[in-house]
Amino acid sequence: MNRPQFDIENVQIRKRVSTLFRMILAIPHLLVVEVWGSVIQLVTFFQWWIILFTGKRNHGIWSFQNSWLGYSTRVNSYFGLLFDKWPAFGDTPGGEPTTYSFEYESKARKVSTFFRLILAIPAFFIYLFLTFVGVMVTIGSWFVIMFTGRHPQGMFDFLLKVRRYSNSLSAYTMLMTDAYPSSEQDSAALVRENANWNPPSV
Repeated sequence: MNRPQFDIENVQIRKRVSTLFRMILAIPHLLVVEVWGSVIQLVTFFQWWIILFTGKRNHGIWSFQNSWLGYSTRVNSYFGLLFDKWPAFGDTPGGEPTTYSFEYESKARKVSTFFRLILAIPAFFIYLFLTFVGVMVTIGSWFVIMFTGRHPQGMFDFLLKVRRYSNSLSAYTMLMTDAYPSSEQDSAALVRENANWNPPSV
């Protein structure tokens, strides 16, 4: 089981003008995310039935969901002041300082899928709490960036964890994975990302 992997580089110098008008600048993307998300709810319903009958996820539906999740992740991160570059539309990044990956797993648990909304209730409460705190931290970040032109690393790290948890919860409720929501990166994925790393010679 795996979760979506997401990371952002905290660029040291932040743009005050972009931060000042962030809510307005993000509107076109937020509208696309909302409309696209409505379609995602429909295909997730179809995926639910497919899993219950076959025990497997439909790859086409999963890929469509993954495209939306990757895009909405970048949009919400931009809206949440985690980076300044205006996002590209669609699932292909346009130079944003972000990395996103999620591996498809065909096999799915029928019982977990059937009771998914019930199983997700505790995670929803955690998400609501994190979101509330995240909004407060985002407001604080807005003022700090406006005054200093920088985003404090501690505030940035917390907001990134909230974004990762939100991604993990979305993937779980959209039946893209059976892994329960968490803000931690998947250790196996991190090992794969660094598979080509060699320790320095002594």
